[in-house]
Amino acid sequence: MFKMQLSEEKAEDIQIAYIGGGSRGWAWGLMSDLVGQEKLNGCVRLYDIDRDAAAANEIIGNKYNDVEGAQSHWIYKTAESLDEALTGADFVVLSILPGTFDEMESDVHEPEKYGIYQSVGDTTGPGGLVRALRAIPMYVEIAEAIKKCSPNAWVINYTNPMALCTMTLYRVFPEIKAFGCCHEVFGTQDLLVEALKEICGIDNISRDDISVNVQGINHFTWLNKAWYRDIDLIEVYREFIKKHPEGFSLDESEHWMNNSFSCAHLVKFDLFNKYGAIAAAGDRHLAEFINGSTYLNDPDTVRRYKFGLTPVSWRKEDLKRRLESSKNKISGKEELKIKKTGEKGVEMMTAILGYKTLITNVNMLNVGQAPDLPIGSVVETNAVFRDNSVTPVFAGYMSNEIRALVERHALNHLTIMKAALSKNKKLAFNAFINDPLVTCSSGSAWELFNVMLQNTKKYLPGWNL
Repeated sequence: MFKMQLSEEKAEDIQIAYIGGGSRGWAWGLMSDLVGQEKLNGCVRLYDIDRDAAAANEIIGNKYNDVEGAQSHWIYKTAESLDEALTGADFVVLSILPGTFDEMESDVHEPEKYGIYQSVGDTTGPGGLVRALRAIPMYVEIAEAIKKCSPNAWVINYTNPMALCTMTLYRVFPEIKAFGCCHEVFGTQDLLVEALKEICGIDNISRDDISVNVQGINHFTWLNKAWYRDIDLIEVYREFIKKHPEGFSLDESEHWMNNSFSCAHLVKFDLFNKYGAIAAAGDRHLAEFINGSTYLNDPDTVRRYKFGLTPVSWRKEDLKRRLESSKNKISGKEELKIKKTGEKGVEMMTAILGYKTLITNVNMLNVGQAPDLPIGSVVETNAVFRDNSVTPVFAGYMSNEIRALVERHALNHLTIMKAALSKNKKLAFNAFINDPLVTCSSGSAWELFNVMLQNTKKYLPGWNL
């Protein structure tokens, strides 16, 4: 791995393997973040099963070096194989789509025939669990390749289901240096900034000024402590909620009716009023971890809580727009701009390379930082990034009520992981029917489960379906 240095000189020849390098979203964000900082230079090798998509991003990535405001230089190359991309890598970025949107269409919409609604369908619920069954074999292959080609690399996972994908890496290669990154907590910190402005009249602060203690699992994270200097933000948040019984939206572009990825935070507010801690993810994600009759009983209930169901048809149309954007970026019709994404990935790399110390939330194997969740599961807590190390921070104990909600999913992760690795259909169904969104009868659940497996069977080699 690149030798750590704390000088003001740039770190040369950082080697990054980007698996899923044909991404028409995450990859462009990484390109902007990389060239927008001055500490690191190097090479990014793009590997994707869609080689043409990776080759397109090679062109776009290299064009970023000439964008106004570029502070570093990166060479992008399309790798012909997974091994080629990984060999010699200092960092590995994983951002793949497990299957296609056709499979995701089954994940999200097949359960609706049984009265089961999902607002995302990529993390938990019937859709998230079946997606995991597709993703785990892919991550087995990736983990084996990392062990062979770049065992000392730091591995950053962005793929959902975050916890199960990251857990697979550890199961296959226990010594791997891997963690999962998610921006959902950041959005809650932004909300706390707004609460501080409104309740305390404190302006000119950013989410980085907000300190939080993170507990739970990905997309079902909780903040039992939050503070700004000596101000207890739990109490500020309590007052903020009282002032917004109908929810809160920052502006019209972020209004839940205008943006299917936005919400009015009513699910968060309701969970705080019930449990006394801040649920720290978007309402679309949080709703899926709670019994289906609560927030996702039907589309009218969803509208009442002011968030949205994201149809896969929208994702397919959005893909067409991004494909057009890719062509326009290559031709020059669409101007490239350096814009910070707000993601922490590049900042994490900089800290690991020894330039700073960073404390932020990550998904890592539970070795005791989450004392009331199963050891060996993947949990989300804060971690300290410094000089070639990432150390999870002890998050303390959750309340019994919140633990009961979170532990059910953490145990389900262990079940679905065992089922995927052993290709055990009955065990997978045990996890499926134990999910709180699966509110239909056991007979209907079995019927739904079989239909969903049939719709994704080409990604389940060796299964007896």
